[in-house]
Amino acid sequence: MLPLLLNFLLGQTTPAMPPPEEVVQLQEVRPLPGQLDTVPMFNSNSPELVLEEGILLSTFPPDGKKVPTAHLNFPFRGRFDIFAHHVAKAEPPENLRPLYLGIILYNPGSELVKVNILQAASYLSQPDAPFIELPSFSQNILGKVFAGPGDRVMSDILRGKRQEIFPAQIEIPPGQSRMLLNLPIPVQGLTPPLNGRSTLMRLWSNGTVYAASLAMFARVNPDGSERGLRQPVRVASPTGEAGTPTLEEWQNLLDNSDVARPRDKTPTPLEETRKSRIYGRVAGVAGGSQWQALLIDNLKARYLNIPQPGEVFSYALSSLHGGTLGNGQIQSASMLVRYPDTAYRAHGNYGIQYSLRLPLYNNTQIPQTVSVSMQTPLKEDQLVKGGLRFFSMSARQVFFRGTVRVRYNDDQGLPRTKFVHLVQRRGQMGEPLVLLNIKAGDRSLVEVDFLYPPDATPPQVLTVSTQAKSR
Repeated sequence: MLPLLLNFLLGQTTPAMPPPEEVVQLQEVRPLPGQLDTVPMFNSNSPELVLEEGILLSTFPPDGKKVPTAHLNFPFRGRFDIFAHHVAKAEPPENLRPLYLGIILYNPGSELVKVNILQAASYLSQPDAPFIELPSFSQNILGKVFAGPGDRVMSDILRGKRQEIFPAQIEIPPGQSRMLLNLPIPVQGLTPPLNGRSTLMRLWSNGTVYAASLAMFARVNPDGSERGLRQPVRVASPTGEAGTPTLEEWQNLLDNSDVARPRDKTPTPLEETRKSRIYGRVAGVAGGSQWQALLIDNLKARYLNIPQPGEVFSYALSSLHGGTLGNGQIQSASMLVRYPDTAYRAHGNYGIQYSLRLPLYNNTQIPQTVSVSMQTPLKEDQLVKGGLRFFSMSARQVFFRGTVRVRYNDDQGLPRTKFVHLVQRRGQMGEPLVLLNIKAGDRSLVEVDFLYPPDATPPQVLTVSTQAKSR
């Protein structure tokens, strides 16, 4: 979303161009087996553009708070995730103080709570992960290929990393709070003065905690200069950096502020079907962190028959209201709690991992060449032309930037793992993630994993095709 937001804020427009010619891929689009797990995700993505201090998302109890409606009263215990994706802009342009993103956890109980940080990453657009032009298909075994902070964060978490700024564990005494994140979104020196930060953390707590994400500008002295840090905050914080808010200041903001502004567009109710649907941005707790699926022909089968030569079928990925590609399945995570002016579901499933296993079986009498690919067809609810619609030439809008892990056995039977970075534009058919030569009667297991990245636009599909034999 940041590149489009940048054009909007700069007042730039792209000259209208005639749409490319459409190509229809006649095929079946199947619903994805399985379902989201029950791990709750703290999802802080509204407002995306933050211009004022305030509460981005609070699951604290409303008791004793100045604005009770800003607190959703949702406790976490055991496994849970925290996702945050926000943008800062100098407004007015001479106000170049960095906006800080704070994430705070509170222990309401009478015993010490330990929170394990299993995996975690947080990056800025500038300078950590600028939006640069990349090829549509790149090998990314070292994780050095990315465009945008969300892209980089998801690649790290897919690899099981915990960024060095995060400790393995934090301890929260009874009745106290601790900062989980306290990092700036700087805009000084940027043209335009606009920057974004994406964060994803996978956590496990041995007791009940509440969470909140907050926005606060760097603290200043009475003369307007940025003051030094009065109290070190040791978790994901630039300790000693001028202007860093303290734990007490974050707590005061949480207790006495309303939700941050400006607010995003109010979403269209899900039951409405008008063309100009507004999905809205997410601020609440979504139900689900991972979608695991075994792709087989039916519940009694043990394998997935490959398509007949020259044929193809696909499975929907991140399908949503108004974009089920003809199978009626909505994969958007449900919202367990949410602010009333934000998205009804977690459309796009940002930060959610898809883990898909395809036990391919060649049930023909001859060897077959089979490909597995990810594609970005034109979004539609019903397949009005009997298949998926693509463009013959690349469109302008990038709809997916992210890394996909593929595991399989090669033609010699040796296990292989590939990390492939994809950049797919609207209506792009995509290249094969893997190409397999499967002998007659043989089976070949393919495993596909990725985290749905911020700044991507659903839906996509996972497509299996068998090459036609030349006559």
